Amino acid sequence: MSARFTIVRHGNTFAPGETPRRVGLRTDIPLVESGREQARALGRTFAGRSFDRILTSPLLRTRETAELIAAALSATPPIETADWLAEVDHGPDENQPEAAVLARIGEEALAAWERDATVPPGWAIDVPARLAAWRQLYTESSGNILLVTSNGAARFALTTDPALREQASALPTLKLRTGAWGEIAATEAGLRLEAWDRRP
Repeated sequence: MSARFTIVRHGNTFAPGETPRRVGLRTDIPLVESGREQARALGRTFAGRSFDRILTSPLLRTRETAELIAAALSATPPIETADWLAEVDHGPDENQPEAAVLARIGEEALAAWERDATVPPGWAIDVPARLAAWRQLYTESSGNILLVTSNGAARFALTTDPALREQASALPTLKLRTGAWGEIAATEAGLRLEAWDRRP
């Protein structure tokens, strides 16, 4: 059984000049126009592909991104909602500007989160459940699957499997930028990281 997983981070949620905040599970905000354009660009990039499933988190920003991508495809399956793709809960740092987050948890804690998904103190993330969901997806899926999620949630796609974790160790960060995607192939030889943090 073979499968290909295209993992997309939603588009921008902050307009130019607006102070970005660390929005997570408890902050459900829409895309801004630049984020909608990022989603349309992803749709143009994927226009020649055929997806057997499209999964998105229940958050508005990911659902909008998935819908705009799907609108550019010639044929699409129904968009499915998966709770385990929702962004993580940043605890006391939820909806706070990045400077405030850095002041509370420190540079090393933030670097460890970006480097190997070590959860910063105070954040509420059920890591075993996240890893189990990705593992189930990898082992039970076939065909081409598009997943639209958030930066915090996407990194667990890389840390659930030892081979993937080793491949991801060569990346400068586990982060996906807004409007970027990665690809993982499941083959008889195992899981292979083929791309990460690419933008149209």
